[in-house]
Amino acid sequence: MLDLLVIGAGLTGLFAAYAAARAGLRVRVIAKGMGATHWHAGTIDLLGYLPGEQKPVADWVEAVPELPAAHPYRNLGVDAIRTAMVEFQRLVAGAGLPYESAAAGPWFAGVAGGSGEQDGRNSMLISPVGAPRPVYLAPAAQQPANLADTRPMVIVGLTGMPDFYPTLIAENLCRQGHRARGATVPLDKLTARRDNSPLQLARLFDEPAAQARLAEMVADVAAGERVGLPAVLGLHRHARTCAHLQEATGARAFFEIPTLPPSVPGLRLDTALRESLAGQGVRVETGMEACGFGTDGRRIEWVESETGSRPLRHSARNFLLATGGILGGGIHGDRCGRVREVVFDLPLTAPQARSQWLRPLFLDSRGHPVFQCGVAVDARCQPLDESGAPVYDNLWAAGAVLAHTDPIRERSREGIAIATGYAAAAAVARDVSPPPAADN
Repeated sequence: MLDLLVIGAGLTGLFAAYAAARAGLRVRVIAKGMGATHWHAGTIDLLGYLPGEQKPVADWVEAVPELPAAHPYRNLGVDAIRTAMVEFQRLVAGAGLPYESAAAGPWFAGVAGGSGEQDGRNSMLISPVGAPRPVYLAPAAQQPANLADTRPMVIVGLTGMPDFYPTLIAENLCRQGHRARGATVPLDKLTARRDNSPLQLARLFDEPAAQARLAEMVADVAAGERVGLPAVLGLHRHARTCAHLQEATGARAFFEIPTLPPSVPGLRLDTALRESLAGQGVRVETGMEACGFGTDGRRIEWVESETGSRPLRHSARNFLLATGGILGGGIHGDRCGRVREVVFDLPLTAPQARSQWLRPLFLDSRGHPVFQCGVAVDARCQPLDESGAPVYDNLWAAGAVLAHTDPIRERSREGIAIATGYAAAAAVARDVSPPPAADN
């Protein structure tokens, strides 16, 4: 029997499954769909803004104690968050997709046997329209966009590529006091296609001939500046594409700027996670929407998922809910004002009247109550009932389904996914004794 069934295949579910499998547990992941990794920038936003604040957080380690007491980060503590981030960097580095922080690079001092102190500084990277965005960990190809670097930039677009506007990005950067200009190179010299999505272009730049031609064109428009390009530099051979461009252009540095969805950096991260899980024998099964469950007292015995004929039952010793919040489909609000968790109908910290879902001002600095609702959990990430006791003895929850946080407004979505997913997996592992190794 499985030790852990993870419900949800976003960043939370996949990383939790990875952590549990590394701890020796038998794990499987089921999910309705692909998760939000295909939509976000592929960065790890740990804590960009404190609730109600407009000033970006400079250092999350210093900011976490200022969060409300019920926030998931306060529930975990700084040391647990640090441990999860190190494990995440270990995973992606092993998959050939290193992530870097603003100061410490891909490996923290503690990993290499140094002081053990992890720098919590955020980088200010560049959004698809040229706005600064606070990011803690970024793929190595995005980190050189750090706006703390005062060297000039040229933002290079591809003529005919939709939804990437280098002149707009450069103008917005200039308004903020940065030295930047826009330039374009002709896309028709790289492909005869007329309709080119970011995903199609990323596949194109996996090809050596396209890499070489792009390098030539970028070298023609760059004048020794840092070069910003749309985040389409290879899908499956991203590291090789970056190395080729760096060598061929002679640019002082180049970096990727995220595009509108589909997100190529997000797809790279999803691929790295899934390949790591496959290497540990963990199956990830999509198209399986959880639709029911059975219990024996305070323990969940099985979860059902939809199929073409009759529901399919999945049995396990433990279950981890990682289905996302109200925007991800893990929480549903109906027209009558009822808000419910969709799999186990867990208690929610949510206003049960539609008139209380939203504040009068759309851009209210406090956010909207409906986006802050979720499942309350204890320090072990187990869902709690109204009395403060665990609802089920073998159920855990992690990620955007949790209460007392507004991850999109805080720019903490990926950080909460990784930190709580890792903490929940570790708690399950402590409760489960891995089976002894079989004798040869």
